Amino acid sequence: MPPRPRRRRTQPQRALNEAARLADRLQTAGYTKRDIARIIDRDPSLVSQFYTKNKGAAFVPALRQVLAAVETGGITDLPELAAIAARHTQRRTTASGTRARVRTKAVLITPTGSGTGRVGAQAIASGSARLRPLIAEAARRGLRLAFTVRLAKTGYVHPSGSRTDSPGIRRDVIQRADHSEERSYGSAQTGGFDAADFARRVDAAGGDVTAAVHQWLVETERIQPDAHILHLEIRTWRTR
Repeated sequence: MPPRPRRRRTQPQRALNEAARLADRLQTAGYTKRDIARIIDRDPSLVSQFYTKNKGAAFVPALRQVLAAVETGGITDLPELAAIAARHTQRRTTASGTRARVRTKAVLITPTGSGTGRVGAQAIASGSARLRPLIAEAARRGLRLAFTVRLAKTGYVHPSGSRTDSPGIRRDVIQRADHSEERSYGSAQTGGFDAADFARRVDAAGGDVTAAVHQWLVETERIQPDAHILHLEIRTWRTR
């Protein structure tokens, strides 16, 4: 007789925790995991860990308030939702009762020079300090640099897709429902920018990465002086 096929034991699915359930409802409302990460000012990987590692308990009060603002208040603007979340996010405390330091990833730049850092509304308001080590390390290694900014459409000087705004690179812009746009400046194809030059700009701005990038955009007549950066991403690479 042929051997009987083994029956596979089905593993019971783990019930989602409260943070994951709230994140699911926000995704049903049209927000991505990346959007949720921006709202709570954390890395998108943490939102994924709501599902895989049962994390996120500290963000439940904030997510509840954000969900209420979306479903009841009709608020859709990410910076406004981030401000709501910030008021309801409790920082961890140490055994002595003092505020614990926020755990952040070390600066990670691969041997090829590839590195990426992103910040959202709350970090931008405090100068995007977590991006400074990335820029400093890129400058030390002699790397090139590019960045993506997001701000209100009315904050840009040039219209969407303008060659004057971002010559020589893919000019597609990402438009958001809150009337903001993401635009990229610099790429490997165009050579990007000297990381050392941007590191000097950051130092001159007292370590404020947001201010340094904003100043460059104003100086090069790409944004209005009163424009407010909502999202900032830095990318690095080594020239061949």
